Amino acid sequence: MDIKLINIGFGNIVSANRVIAIVSPESAPIKRIISDARERGQLIDATYGRRTRAVIVTDSGHIILSAIQPETVAHRFVTSKDVEVKAS
Repeated sequence: MDIKLINIGFGNIVSANRVIAIVSPESAPIKRIISDARERGQLIDATYGRRTRAVIVTDSGHIILSAIQPETVAHRFVTSKDVEVKAS
């Protein structure tokens, strides 16, 4: 199994294989998910004090906050897969 890593901003990297969803933090249910993860100790804040623009949900239940747009993170997933296919 290949490990694919995705940059989520400021030099922070997550395993692409473990990501379930990338969502905007604006809605009340997502804010509740963030709050619950903080209480469980499963919140990872990778914003470096900046505004949260993307919330990344992993298969382990960890919630990762990123300061870059969800579209940008998603584009990095697509770009890394395209490079991998072309290299094969």
